[in-house]
Amino acid sequence: MVHTFDFTYRGKTHYFAWDTESGSLHNVDRVAFLIVRRLYGREPLSAAEEAELAAVDGGEYEGIVSELKNLEAEGALNAPCTTYAEKKRTGEIKALCLNVCYDCNLRCKYCFAEEGTYHTASRAHMSAEVGRAAIDWLIAKSGGRHNLEVDFFGGEPLLCWDTVQKTVEYARSREKETGKTFSFTMTTNCLLLDEEKAKWLDENMSNVVLSLDGRKEVHNRMRPTANGKDVYELIRKNALYMAKLRGKKFYYVRGTFTHENLDFADDVRAMVEAGFDSVSVEPVVTDIPGIAITEEDLPRIKEEYDKLARYYLQRREEGRGFTFFHYFIDLQTSPCMVKRLTGCGSGCEYVAVSPEGRIYPCHQFCEQEEYCMGDVWGGSGKEGVEDFFAGNIVTRKSECKNCFAKYYCSGGCAANNIKFGGGMDKVTPLTCEMMKKRLENALFIAAFELSGE
Repeated sequence: MVHTFDFTYRGKTHYFAWDTESGSLHNVDRVAFLIVRRLYGREPLSAAEEAELAAVDGGEYEGIVSELKNLEAEGALNAPCTTYAEKKRTGEIKALCLNVCYDCNLRCKYCFAEEGTYHTASRAHMSAEVGRAAIDWLIAKSGGRHNLEVDFFGGEPLLCWDTVQKTVEYARSREKETGKTFSFTMTTNCLLLDEEKAKWLDENMSNVVLSLDGRKEVHNRMRPTANGKDVYELIRKNALYMAKLRGKKFYYVRGTFTHENLDFADDVRAMVEAGFDSVSVEPVVTDIPGIAITEEDLPRIKEEYDKLARYYLQRREEGRGFTFFHYFIDLQTSPCMVKRLTGCGSGCEYVAVSPEGRIYPCHQFCEQEEYCMGDVWGGSGKEGVEDFFAGNIVTRKSECKNCFAKYYCSGGCAANNIKFGGGMDKVTPLTCEMMKKRLENALFIAAFELSGE
């Protein structure tokens, strides 16, 4: 399958042909672009485009066709769809999301977990005992895997600071005897992130995710405190301290855009100019009226992604570059095909643990008992959950069959597909459209920088 797209930067339009199966990206001129679309496209050219090709010299036309056919023979264009051998599920778990508390000190309007409570009344906090049991369970379930990952999540995990520290300490104490190596991540809203905690996190976390929604007015509107207090400046200061402390180590600032701030490129700009050099801004996935993204929003959102891509390149050309999560793509080395087929591996390689020690396919399924997989003490859960999630493979989804982005989104988020798409084998169309736009922009940026233009 061949996908064509173009991107205009600094007054020049660049044309591309992207081969989905081989992963080959070809930067072509306007004539070759039209010929590729005529030969491999799924939609006919317009009358004006056909007129353009009619005016092309016959020798030039045949020469381009010959080059394209050579690429096809080499497997770099219109490559056949390969039937990949699906990896047999081993039952080995490599990663845990520890939901250390169903509690939060913010009241984010778009929170899927209802103020961090996961729709419970308990506001439960994980004990150190449960944290240690979760580490033991992961070690036992990891089989031959040596590198294991643990993500501290919530709610707000800094509200459960003692358990976080004791869990890390316990995991480290078991590394040598088990031959396992743990890496840790925390996602925090930064409200409680003082210097002491920041320094400990810097020493013990492989990655730190800092939640900030960009501009002050956007953040305060979407992420208020329980009493409505304006804490943006405190959160920004704490997050920036953490970012500076990290230096070359991994961190990123994660924001969310909604129907209320479709001009999210300005939120990215605000974060970059505040001093953050690693940023991610994600579209909200919700059905809350006034906050949810609608089909009518898509043209504006695509314009914003283009605006952001141009800002991204401009900063990099000026030697003031930053990383935007969705615009990083490696055309030379990339995730293995198994990873592309299966995505995050929720319910198979990755699971979440509730404060009480119950196990779910990922944090978005917590407290949905039909998806409970047991507990960290070996208790059983609903039969068939693991097998159900093992079937979450992009090549099994009919809606993904002819999508050029399928090996980069892996069919999308399982939880969102179930909640908003009607099933794990379905997709959420709005999310798909945004993913495809981001991929086009990432491909252009990668090609532009490789070309040295």
